[in-house]
Amino acid sequence: MIVELFPDPDLINFGALPEEINSLLQQGVAAYRQDHVRADALFRQALAAAPTQLPTYFCLYKIHTYRGNLEDAEAAAEGGLKEAARQAGWDPDWRAWQPADPLPEGPGRFALYTLKALAFIHLRQSRPEEAERKLTALRRLDPTGAVGWMVVAALAEGLG
Repeated sequence: MIVELFPDPDLINFGALPEEINSLLQQGVAAYRQDHVRADALFRQALAAAPTQLPTYFCLYKIHTYRGNLEDAEAAAEGGLKEAARQAGWDPDWRAWQPADPLPEGPGRFALYTLKALAFIHLRQSRPEEAERKLTALRRLDPTGAVGWMVVAALAEGLG
């Protein structure tokens, strides 16, 4: 069964997911408030069960970025980036991506959003050159800033 409607306002709409995966993600989000280790375990369980479900990568890189576990955040974001590129039919190397008009939806948008997240993670890791490489690509791939990379670029500028 695919979960698409969320009558409970406390649930997060991760989109159309298998019920089991949605349940694990919802439990992980709820657990994160009190138990970061349990949240991580639930998200990793979801990833192991369904490695093609992009929201799981998002959950993992978000919680690890928030907690300052930047190596784990980077690993989750890199995994999500590769899976999103595969689903979008793109080259696995983000440096080979080409601009699209209109800006892609679905896995393509997730890939661009995750590239932005990696730029932010690299800033937090004190790796501004790596962040700038990703921001340069985003300027070309998403010139209007639809995935929010301009905020990360402003942070990078403020740190430089």
